[in-house]
Amino acid sequence: MALLDFFLSRKKNTASIAKERLQIIVAERRRSEAEPHYLPQLKRDILEVICKYVQIDPEMVSVQLEQRGDDISILELNVTLPEPEETK
Repeated sequence: MALLDFFLSRKKNTASIAKERLQIIVAERRRSEAEPHYLPQLKRDILEVICKYVQIDPEMVSVQLEQRGDDISILELNVTLPEPEETK
C-alpha cells in the first residue's frame, strides 16, 4: 500500500514546507554560530602550509571543530591529496 500512497499522495501544504525550510535554516545557523571566530583563518593558514609541499585545491581541505563538554575540543582536519604522478 505504501507504493500506492506515494503515487496518490497530495502535495504538502505550504505551512509544512515552510516549517521544514525554517528547521534547516535554524540548524545551519546554530552550526555556524558554534564555530570560533578564528576557524576560517586557521583553515587558511593550514592550507598555506600544505601548499608549500603539495599543490591542492582549497576545496579539498576541511577543518572542523567539535566541542565535547566544557573542557574537550577536537580539531578535525581532512585533506584530500592528489594522486602521485608517475615518473617515466
